[in-house]
Amino acid sequence: MNEEVQNFYTSDLKKPLLKEMNAWLQAGKSIRRSGVSFPCPRLCVCLFLFCLTGALLGHPQCLDYGPPFQPPLPLEFCSAYENFGCCDLKRDNSIAKKYWDIMDYMGPQGHKLCGTYIKDILCQECSPYAAHLYDAENPRTPPRSLPGLCFDYCSEFHLHCYSAICLLTGDKHIQECCATNRTHFCHLLQLQDEDYCFPQVLQNSALSRSLGSALEQRGGCVQLCVAEVASGLRNPVLMAHAADRTHRAFVAEQLGLVWVYLPNGSRLEEPFLDIRSMVLATPRLGDKRGFLGMAFHPKHKNNGKFYICYSYMGKNRVEKIRISELKVLASDANKADPGSERILLELEELPANHNGGQLLFGVDGYLYIFTGDGGKAGDRFGRFGNAQNKSTLLGKVLRIDVDGRSPDGKPYRIPPDNPFVSDPKARPEVYAYGVRNMWRCAVDRGDPVTKKGRGRMFCGDVRQNSFEEIDLIVKGGNYGWGAKEGFECYDTKLCHNSSMDYILPIFAYGRSVGSSVTGGFVYRGCESPNLNGLYIFGDFMSGQLMALQEDEKTNKWKKQDICIGSTTACASPGRISSYREFIISFAEDEAGELYFMSTSYPSAYAPHGSLYKIIDPARRAPPGKCKYKPVPVKTKSKRIPFFPRANTVLELPNEPSTNMPPKNSSTLTAATPRVSSKKAKKTPS
Repeated sequence: MNEEVQNFYTSDLKKPLLKEMNAWLQAGKSIRRSGVSFPCPRLCVCLFLFCLTGALLGHPQCLDYGPPFQPPLPLEFCSAYENFGCCDLKRDNSIAKKYWDIMDYMGPQGHKLCGTYIKDILCQECSPYAAHLYDAENPRTPPRSLPGLCFDYCSEFHLHCYSAICLLTGDKHIQECCATNRTHFCHLLQLQDEDYCFPQVLQNSALSRSLGSALEQRGGCVQLCVAEVASGLRNPVLMAHAADRTHRAFVAEQLGLVWVYLPNGSRLEEPFLDIRSMVLATPRLGDKRGFLGMAFHPKHKNNGKFYICYSYMGKNRVEKIRISELKVLASDANKADPGSERILLELEELPANHNGGQLLFGVDGYLYIFTGDGGKAGDRFGRFGNAQNKSTLLGKVLRIDVDGRSPDGKPYRIPPDNPFVSDPKARPEVYAYGVRNMWRCAVDRGDPVTKKGRGRMFCGDVRQNSFEEIDLIVKGGNYGWGAKEGFECYDTKLCHNSSMDYILPIFAYGRSVGSSVTGGFVYRGCESPNLNGLYIFGDFMSGQLMALQEDEKTNKWKKQDICIGSTTACASPGRISSYREFIISFAEDEAGELYFMSTSYPSAYAPHGSLYKIIDPARRAPPGKCKYKPVPVKTKSKRIPFFPRANTVLELPNEPSTNMPPKNSSTLTAATPRVSSKKAKKTPS
């Protein structure tokens, strides 16, 4: 970049010398009286650069390229932005100091004429549109030293305060070329899009109406962004954390490998767990068998225990689902001890599909196990099917106490308040029933302040012909599979049996949206406060991301589609404009931030899966609020740094923004195998 242009853009970082300021104040007065104007040979260069950097349209964004926030403490100087903007009190005090330093050179008359102008201009650093005002949306080009001013406002400012311009910017070329010529100066400070110039940006109702709320595109879909944090994964089915304050992420692949990712984004070269020789998985597209679930004991930090669920081939070639307990090595917290496996439960899976597999611990400390109905379209097992038969463990939500053994020799205890412990015709492990194939469930952490919602259990249940559903799990609940699908009847004979007392889903959708739900999480993290309380989930087949929000008055849930890929909203470092279309799973890290895993080729042996972090581009937490200090963990394995394969928005050529998620997009090269969502068979769902 031309050095002179570079100086203009970065000149606010240089403080003019006292001698220079006094000289320019005097020069400004004499020049103004004489009516002399200097030529401005570099003006065209500056204007050309403004046009170049104006290619990225404006959206709420700060000079550090992050979204605006609500300051934790009221601003004392730039109070116009104390409710929402880009400054905390520390930055506000810094701007105030700069203002009073300038006022020291202005004198009483200058203070009276120019004080308001100078304050307004300095405080644009705090505007929620600061990045656009300073042409700083693209980090590959340096920001301007002065914000974009509307022409009329700029003219008035120049008329009254032209001699103070040198106090706002130390760039000599700007002072020479523009400080004495109003038209040149104000053309230079104009923005390509005049709606965003100051003070017009404050009066634009379209920009201020929903400022601070989640961005919405036409049609009402919520704009979110993603950052790729891992790639090259083979059907990543889950990400878990150990709740031990190390903030490690454990990412499992369907074929039976679990990897450790450290808080800095690097991956350990040696896997945490490798049971590929035991896991039944094939390269066949959509094969539901494999490594399916993992959960860490609530006291893992002390006892080193964790639990896994996987498919395996038993004796006489009988396919089974196995739930086991393992421990980490005493000598290495990043390595599981394969010899420590203690089998808790085994279930026969004759049709080899509808395996369920989710494992999680509730706030009660018990292990919840989610099983499929055993397959066979329509659950045609026995008179009413497995899901409605409480004497079988298939098609159920099970709850067990892993910290003991039963009197009858089982390697676990039955919680005394399980709903069917007194029913001789029911298995005592059953907590809820009537489910088909719940694919991905999660426990709500609860609101960070009020704890409201804590302990709620959400599941996505993949249904048969017409609907997919999201369920809230309650003790003893019958979720209707075999009789109902979504809110509609599936089997009319069972559907109208009032004695069954079916629990309806909180939300169901039809085939126009998708055909294989992937359950998600309620966002309870710190970094994206707009998302608090939203249940974010997706559909494997269509690649559609969605969110549910509860109406606290009616207890009903409203759905909104999520749009990812806007080249304007996501134009920040590290953010990408697309994701791999087949959404396999969702996750949250130890801090509560949300992620999802997807692939462009749903085979357990194809390394085309990625892990993405979900980011709200409209609002963030105040700087410093979400910092945490991970507990150090010793690593014996080599650390492999992560380099994203996907191009960020800022690395892409300028192109129209995308309103809907890219159903058939891939960040791989053209030679990479892909399948369309219409032809693909269901993966572990």
